[in-house]
Amino acid sequence: MDNAGGSQCLGAVADAVRAHLLERNVQLGASYAVSVEASVRVHEGRRAVARLVGAADDAEVVLGPSTTQLLANLALAMSTQLQRGDEIVVTQADHESNIGPWRRLERQGVVLREWPIHRASHTLRLEELEPLLGPRTRLVCMTHCSNVIGSIHDVAAVARRVHAAGARLVVDGVAFAPHRRVDVGALGADYYVFSLYKVYGPHVAALVAPRRHLVELDNINHHFLADEIPYKLQPGNVCFELVASLPAMESYLLGLAEPSSSHGEALDLAFASIAAHEAALAEPLLAFLRQRSDVTLLGDPNADAARRVPTISFVPQRRTPEEVVRVVDGWGIGVRHGDFYARRLAEVLGLRDRGGVVRISMVHYNTPEEVQRVVEALSSALGPPG
Repeated sequence: MDNAGGSQCLGAVADAVRAHLLERNVQLGASYAVSVEASVRVHEGRRAVARLVGAADDAEVVLGPSTTQLLANLALAMSTQLQRGDEIVVTQADHESNIGPWRRLERQGVVLREWPIHRASHTLRLEELEPLLGPRTRLVCMTHCSNVIGSIHDVAAVARRVHAAGARLVVDGVAFAPHRRVDVGALGADYYVFSLYKVYGPHVAALVAPRRHLVELDNINHHFLADEIPYKLQPGNVCFELVASLPAMESYLLGLAEPSSSHGEALDLAFASIAAHEAALAEPLLAFLRQRSDVTLLGDPNADAARRVPTISFVPQRRTPEEVVRVVDGWGIGVRHGDFYARRLAEVLGLRDRGGVVRISMVHYNTPEEVQRVVEALSSALGPPG
């Protein structure tokens, strides 16, 4: 029940990593047969990600070790395009990965503006963004889904407003991608970043952006790679064996739908099935928390798949989050407490001094029986209601 920190890896992915290491563990780009095969397998991994998110071209997929690293690289590659007085909007709801790299640009005179979280709903609303947009706005950086609260934001609506203001949109999709279909074309985000190791894959992350956006970014690799997309944004290149395993992740997701479906339809069906199952998992836990007067539940109190994912956080009133988690540990159930690197969110909500939250994060391989065990464990940890 700690899947928001990283999902369990598919056996087929692990098998593919092992096969690459034992059979094709060579440098790419040579003319001998094993290198040719290795190059094809790594390229197929990038193509699998492109198909997964609906990218027009696999060159529009930049791969790296984590979303944190990719966003830091993006800010570095974009820094010379920003002038003193240009403005970037960040949010109070994001993981630090999509805040820190942009705040560091303040050193060169970029102005940061903060999109506040709506206190009642714990969501980002367009009404609060509106006064922050102006003629010097260059970027808006937001989360698709809070990694603490589980709220889903309407990225497509934000993208339309941001583009109307002449700016671009950077979206952290880490907490969204394991639960819902990502279609970069429909969303309209200019840069979309997510972690494949939270979508049942290996420890790899992806940044997806239109080719024209990637072309104009600075080269952060060797000087002679300035025209190589996406290589110029992958210093040191990718981890070959991990990228080569990504088609196995794609195959698994496609296998959750009818085999006769087209690729896009299969993904839609697969994630619709995932969403329905996850809503059924979330509701008993949310119902338990709703009826407790001694906890504060964050985010939507209902398991509406259009509004939230099954990443559920609460603040106990009579015990600390750590005390609750320690009791749950004893039941053989893995949950966590803290701020989960959404440090600024915890500060805004006044949770830092209280030890953050208890977070229970489920995905589609969890079961109703496991949820019942969690409810029993929490009942023990929290004590009698009241």
